[in-house]
Amino acid sequence: MVPDTALQLGDFEFASAEVPEQVSFGGSQRISVKEFIGGKRTLDCMGRSDLPLEWSGIFTGPDAVARAQYLDFLRVGGLKQAVSWGQFRYTVVVRDFKADYFRYYRVPYHITCEVVSDDTHPISDAPPPAIDAALQDDMDGANGLGDAIGDGPLSALLGGLGTAIGAVSSFANAAQSTINSVLTPLAAVQQRVSTLITASGLTLQNVSTFGGVLPNTPFSQAPLNLISQTATMVDCNNLFCLRNVLGRMNANLVSVNSPQKRLPTVGGNLFQVAQAQYGDATAWTAIAKANGVTDPFVQGATSLAIPGRPGSSGGVLSA
Repeated sequence: MVPDTALQLGDFEFASAEVPEQVSFGGSQRISVKEFIGGKRTLDCMGRSDLPLEWSGIFTGPDAVARAQYLDFLRVGGLKQAVSWGQFRYTVVVRDFKADYFRYYRVPYHITCEVVSDDTHPISDAPPPAIDAALQDDMDGANGLGDAIGDGPLSALLGGLGTAIGAVSSFANAAQSTINSVLTPLAAVQQRVSTLITASGLTLQNVSTFGGVLPNTPFSQAPLNLISQTATMVDCNNLFCLRNVLGRMNANLVSVNSPQKRLPTVGGNLFQVAQAQYGDATAWTAIAKANGVTDPFVQGATSLAIPGRPGSSGGVLSA
C-alpha cells in the first residue's frame, strides 16, 4: 500500500509501514525574564528553539535490517541531511536512532533528528476559512431545519436561497454584485423566520398554564392543548436554530469583501503594501478598490483598508 505522505531523509525515502502516523513540529521561544522590585518584569525574546523531529515506524520485508542499518549509518556519519514531508522542509542531523530486531523481516525503529534550520516557507497570515464549503454546510443544515418546521413559504424561500448559492462557482473572490445576489434571498428567509418566531411566541403566550389546563376548560381539550403547545415549542426551537445558521451565513458573505484591518501608512505605494500584506505586489488592485483610489502611489499620511482576500486581478485595475 502506498502511503499518502512522502517522507524523505537525505537520499532515503520511507515506504509503506516505515512512514509514521505523525511527525510533530514546532518548538519554543527562548525568553530571558528579568524581575524587579514591585513586581515589574521585562521579557527579552532570544529567538526560536525548534523541537527535535522524531518519529517511529516499522521496517518489513527481506531488506528490513539493511534499511535500518543505513539509517544508523546516517547517525554515525553526523552529516547534515535534508528531511521533507508534505510542505515541510528542514535541514537536520540524525541525533538518535534505535531499532529493535524482532525478525530479519520485521524491525521497528525510532529516529530523532536535531534541527539545523527550518527551510519551510513561512506562513505569516492565517488562511481564510473555505467559505464555499462553510456556506454549503450551513445551507444543508438550514434545509434540514426547514423540513422539520414544515412551513410552505419558508421552504420555498430556502429553495430560492439554495439556487442562488448553487449558481456561484466560488465565493472566495466573488464580486459584490454576486454576493448581493445571495444576500437578497437570504434576507427574505431571515424575514420569514422572524415572522414565524413572532407567531410562535404569541401562540405560547395564549396558554398561561402548560398543557392549557385552565379554569372552565373542558378536560377533554387539555391533551389537545398540550400536543399543540409541545409542537409549537419544538418549532420555536428549530426556528431559533435556523436564525443562528442564517446569521452565520450572512456574516460569512459580508466578510468576503469587507476590510479585515486598517493599516496606517505614510507615503510609499500600494505595490509595496500588497507585497508586504499578501506576498504579491499585483494584489495592489484589491487595496485600491477597497479605498476607492486608482493611483497606486500614497500621498502623505493615511490609513488604508486592507481586504481580507486580495482577489486575482493580475495587477490590472478594472473599472
